[in-house]
Amino acid sequence: MTAPETPVLARVRAGQPTLWTNPDYAPEPDPEAAAGLATAVADWQAIAPLLAALFPELGPAGTITSDLIDIGALRAPLGYDTPAVGPLLLKADHALPVAGSVKARGGVFEVVMTAIAQARAAGLLRPGESPAALLSPQARAFFAARSVAVGSTGNLGLSVGIAARALGYRAVVHMSADAKAWKVERLRALGVEVVRHAADYTSAVAAARAASEADPLSAFVDDEDSELLFRGYSAAARELAGQLDALGLTIGPERPLLLYLPCGIGGAPGGVAWGARGMFGPDVHPFFVEPVQSPSALVQMARGVEVPSSVYDLGLSNRTEADGMAVATMSALVARRMTRRLAGVFTVGDDDLLRSLALAHDTAGLRLEPSAAAGFAGPHFTALSPQGAGFRARHLPPERAAQAVHVVWATGGSFVPDARFRGFLDAGRALGTSLDFSRT
Repeated sequence: MTAPETPVLARVRAGQPTLWTNPDYAPEPDPEAAAGLATAVADWQAIAPLLAALFPELGPAGTITSDLIDIGALRAPLGYDTPAVGPLLLKADHALPVAGSVKARGGVFEVVMTAIAQARAAGLLRPGESPAALLSPQARAFFAARSVAVGSTGNLGLSVGIAARALGYRAVVHMSADAKAWKVERLRALGVEVVRHAADYTSAVAAARAASEADPLSAFVDDEDSELLFRGYSAAARELAGQLDALGLTIGPERPLLLYLPCGIGGAPGGVAWGARGMFGPDVHPFFVEPVQSPSALVQMARGVEVPSSVYDLGLSNRTEADGMAVATMSALVARRMTRRLAGVFTVGDDDLLRSLALAHDTAGLRLEPSAAAGFAGPHFTALSPQGAGFRARHLPPERAAQAVHVVWATGGSFVPDARFRGFLDAGRALGTSLDFSRT
């Protein structure tokens, strides 16, 4: 049975920025997530030689990593120049190599792992042989007879298309109506087949799945239900832990970590949150962030994971400038995994996404997509707003607030064409610098 509508869902229905905190949230040691993280890290290490050969920009190490940036210069412009907000950092996945977004951690991983599995089944990769053997003419001919398909609003399609074409696959990306023209053009320039759909993301995924299932030589990257995507994203937590340690910000009971993760279908933020739970146990508090018109995770989690829920159920439009987050329904796989691991979800209006994007560029030189600017609202909701009072009472008392580390996960932006980025900047600057993330 669907639970009755709460005051929080009433605010969501009205399109108001809202914080929902998870009543089932249980920060605790998590052996299951820790084991999953260890597997993910080992997998990435195993495929590093192949990645190094496929993508010279990764260098000989073959690692897809991003910087962790101190964004203290943004504290005052964002309204966080107060002891109630501890160190403020940005995980720069907007500048990840290969695909220019967090999706490089998932899409590239799944395509490469799928290629390895296919090659082993066909006898092209012997047990113990380096995955770099997939660069042989025989392997490339094998992949050329096969395809990889995915449904996407943009960034996942880019990462899957780039990786699939690098290995020699035919790549097919089904893109929703929300997908930006420049992403379509970039894919086609890489030799990727793009199928445009007039409907939303969910419809594009369904069409991609149906087309792939009809072709026995097609592999489908299922953003709604992929263990491989989820595992690929999760390894970022080990990377983050090393970077925090290098800054002298080792996470523990007296120095908790708050993660602000932009969310569309949920695979990338869910995978990162899962890995973080495995890495930091009870000392990390992951939050998803979504546009006010596309809060698929908030709606699903607040109404209960048993019954599929959509933003359309609440009369919302699912229209947002943050195209990667224009998703009406949350991944059921992620919803189940996050039942006790997700601290909460908050929503942000498009105007504040654009204001934050402009402030991040003009103050810190960051080049972000609107979706990647969503996490800047995190400290407002968790550390300052009345909506976060209950969370603070349980997890962020005043004596810990100054030590708590806030990490904004920037999910994409470096590949945005100059003209498009200038449009975002102009729009954000025209809206002014007055931020109030709780306003309608």
